[in-house]
Amino acid sequence: MAKVLVLNGPNLNMLGSREPEIYGAVTLAEIETEMKNLLSAQQIEAEFYQSNHEGDLVDRLQKIGTGCDLIIINAGALTHYSISLYDALKALGLPIIEVHMSNIYNREPFRRQSLLSPLAIGGVFGFGALSYRLAAKAAIDYLCRSKGEERYEP
Repeated sequence: MAKVLVLNGPNLNMLGSREPEIYGAVTLAEIETEMKNLLSAQQIEAEFYQSNHEGDLVDRLQKIGTGCDLIIINAGALTHYSISLYDALKALGLPIIEVHMSNIYNREPFRRQSLLSPLAIGGVFGFGALSYRLAAKAAIDYLCRSKGEERYEP
């Protein structure tokens, strides 16, 4: 069975109450439940991890090692400046899908650069909680194709 690690960075534990005009009213727990259901329906195990601390995220990546097949990551603000997170992801060499609920490219200038995008096989941003659902579907498709199976059709 394939395994996906869904990694969330700082302040994403506040979804549902944090700036609902940008991020909506859906909580991280609700997003995780939906993703787990989507992935498990395709025989893919999902593990979820969120931390407000950069080092904890790096530790989690080092701990999982190659114990998963793909990483979906919303690094929050760390997207824009965390070289240590970049290095940890690069060292793993696993396929990565970057996800953001807001469109980072039409926000403040300091949010318009992602250090993680060059490592990613793709990214989804700007669709609120739907961004996570789309990332899960992209992960399913990628994992199906990597096993030589037909493409996943949502």
